[in-house]
Amino acid sequence: MKWRQGIMVFLAVLLLLPAWSGLGTTKANAASVIQIILDGQRIQGDADPYIVSNTTLVPMRLVSTSLGAQIEWSQSDKVVKINQGGTLLSIPLGSKTAYVNGNAVELEASVTSLNGRIMVPLRFVGQGLGLNVNWSQAAQTITLTTPDGPIGVPTPGVPDNQGNLTALRGAWVATVSSLDWPSSKDATKQKAQFASMLDQLQETGINAVFVQVRPSADALYPSALVPWSNVLTGTQGKNPGYDPLAFMIEESHKRGMEFHAWFNPFRASTGSSTAGLASNHVAKAHPDWIVNFDSKLYINPGIPDARQSVIDEVMEVVNKYDIDGVHLDDYFYPYGESSSKKFNDDNTYKQYNTAAFSNKGDWRRGNINDFVQKLGQNIHAAKPAVSYGVSPFGVWRNASTDSLGSNTRAGVTAYDTTYADARTWIKKEWVDYIVPQVYWSNANTAANYKTVVDWWADVVAGTDVKLYIGEAAYKVGTSEAGWSSASELTDHLAYTLGHQNVDGNIFFRAQHILSGKVQTTLEQYWAN
Repeated sequence: MKWRQGIMVFLAVLLLLPAWSGLGTTKANAASVIQIILDGQRIQGDADPYIVSNTTLVPMRLVSTSLGAQIEWSQSDKVVKINQGGTLLSIPLGSKTAYVNGNAVELEASVTSLNGRIMVPLRFVGQGLGLNVNWSQAAQTITLTTPDGPIGVPTPGVPDNQGNLTALRGAWVATVSSLDWPSSKDATKQKAQFASMLDQLQETGINAVFVQVRPSADALYPSALVPWSNVLTGTQGKNPGYDPLAFMIEESHKRGMEFHAWFNPFRASTGSSTAGLASNHVAKAHPDWIVNFDSKLYINPGIPDARQSVIDEVMEVVNKYDIDGVHLDDYFYPYGESSSKKFNDDNTYKQYNTAAFSNKGDWRRGNINDFVQKLGQNIHAAKPAVSYGVSPFGVWRNASTDSLGSNTRAGVTAYDTTYADARTWIKKEWVDYIVPQVYWSNANTAANYKTVVDWWADVVAGTDVKLYIGEAAYKVGTSEAGWSSASELTDHLAYTLGHQNVDGNIFFRAQHILSGKVQTTLEQYWAN
């Protein structure tokens, strides 16, 4: 830790140096839009990076405050010396060699000056100062990371320099139907796209990604239990030639961002046909577990072996990968059931109602409760540091139906529609965090944003369960009341920022965050 703090002092002061008198000026060959991300934070100076002879030159003056190193400029030798904690950096102007404690570091291009600002080769920043360097050609972004963890990155739940806990700023990254990623079936392009998306999300202010790794009972990782997802190659079961999950985790952690593996618990397929499914897909391997409802295939949560199979699939990822969290969405029992359109589990109810529930609704909730509790027990037993959370529909129950519910008039509720009793999960602390999908505006009268947030905040009070609010970035610019402007989202952030029991916000979804009006609004809000 002391080494890291020291070396960052050197770098920060190096980047701080003002234009020294007497330095010459070298004109860049072309203007550049290259940006630099240092441990999760974009840093900008008054000279842009540029490329000369395939070598990227970066400005040393990129941060705004001095960290107190001893600086000496030799006018006669044209050498900058920076001394901090016994480490000496010597940087001769015009030379292709720099020195760290007297050890020569050969440069790909000479140290030069642009409009009075010292420009050094990017590789020197990495080799000379011990930083990890990543260059994204597609995003025109240089990412610099300290070797033992990011400094200055707004890491969720970690105190900042003022001792305040940093809120989680999450983005859902949907892979089903390639909604956010990947848009190509080529592995190289997939990697470049994901890295570029992370860079853009981070520049916006996002510090955690929730990536859909099991979109339809298939996988974005090599699995012994489920087939490869078709979004990778166009064919379910076909190996893409690399491990996308390992790559995504590495890229996220390289930027100091949390990576949460997002699972759809009981969705088997977005269509009703099994023709394009791999032979080991659950719909073919266990057709008796499948319910065809509303032209989609679902794994029946009422079958104990089916629930256990989903737990086993999640645990395969927990045991194999360095994820920060396991995240479930609201795919429990399906939305849209009515008196004329039923989820066909009558026989399952008769066969597996061993607890003698008096009605099917309570039995269904019992199945989901059993699943949520057991999965959490498995995760915490294997890796206690892995965070476990669920994102239910935004309204648990209306107060008109249940005195414990919220002052809302929602036509759909989590408790009665998807049979997700999230209030019980919180009170019993079966989960580490909860992310209600509060996809309404402050102008909504049936389910007002502040009313719903306040209800969830009251529920988590006195528990160890964190509350993150699910935000509807996808609604910005629509005709729905309150959503004409992206300022609706910043109004939400301003409200939750000062809320005692709210620990952050997660936005649905990445593509909508990176649309011009939303990205610009969020970036400016978080920057200020």
